Amino acid sequence: MGVNISELLPKKEIKFENLAGKTIAIDYFNMAYQFLSSIRQRDGTPLMDKKGNITSVYVGLFSRLTRLITYGIRLCVVFDGVPPKLKAKEQEERKLRKDEAMFKLKEAIAREDIEEMYKYSKRTSYLTKDMIEDSKLLLKAMGIPVVQAPSEADAQMAYMNKNGDVWGCATNDIDPLLHGAPRLIMNLTFAQKRKLPSGNFIFIYPKIIELENVLQELSIDIDRLIALAILVGTDYNPEGVPGIGPKRALDIVKRYKKIKTIFEEIKPEFDWEEIFGLFKKMPVEKKYRLEWKEPDEEKIKELLVEKHDFSPERVENTLEKLKKEFEKKKQTGLSKWL
Repeated sequence: MGVNISELLPKKEIKFENLAGKTIAIDYFNMAYQFLSSIRQRDGTPLMDKKGNITSVYVGLFSRLTRLITYGIRLCVVFDGVPPKLKAKEQEERKLRKDEAMFKLKEAIAREDIEEMYKYSKRTSYLTKDMIEDSKLLLKAMGIPVVQAPSEADAQMAYMNKNGDVWGCATNDIDPLLHGAPRLIMNLTFAQKRKLPSGNFIFIYPKIIELENVLQELSIDIDRLIALAILVGTDYNPEGVPGIGPKRALDIVKRYKKIKTIFEEIKPEFDWEEIFGLFKKMPVEKKYRLEWKEPDEEKIKELLVEKHDFSPERVENTLEKLKKEFEKKKQTGLSKWL
């Protein structure tokens, strides 16, 4: 879900070319669910191999990340670890939404309603342990470093960004900003056009949100930004405070000198201090290594062609682009990319 205060945040639109030479951390789960949702057949059925294993995620990882790399972007991918206990309610609500979508999908299938089948099948997506493990194998074979967070990927990416090891954090949730990430990049892995309910399409480009600009524009500090998010609702208190939207929440956090006073006046029915503490002190892995390697052609083909029935020609074509870009970076000098 993330946090619903995006409308308040100043954003700057850029193109992929503007990110050349930058090192960017990508939230795997955020990206993988986009692939599961968007890479499907006309009736909404996800792509699968001969054994019935869903392969949409691997298609996205291999083709779209290679495309990003050809723009001169250096990538690393961060995986979620054990979620905080406070996230249990949001996870249960997500499960209920998926169950409801599955019920409606079965009804649509019975009616042979292709449009409704596509609509509801996208809402039933889920990642299995096998998908996650094979994704890690594929990424490593592509030469892309993988970082396993002990808890939330958002906090891990923010730590890496504050450390200067990555230039920005790529996700469509604004949570890394609440963990203090200097720079957030949205729409990095989205398709470049999106269909509206009207049937028309709009073009989508990456957007950058910089924490310093956010705080200046809203005239608040990082603690008040966290308080603002808590009032509106986060993954740890999905409903937020009833009756308080983003604009009213901004007025409230500016009204009081102390964060504690804000919540003493509002009297929320949840432990705001525990949630606040998660954003301030989420566990992170500090001994990660970001090392980019030459693509392993054999391992890529073994995983995609032999195990998941990818077209050998398509894999070869994409692999050539990946290898060519690696050689280009090697000639330029790896130190330039950090």
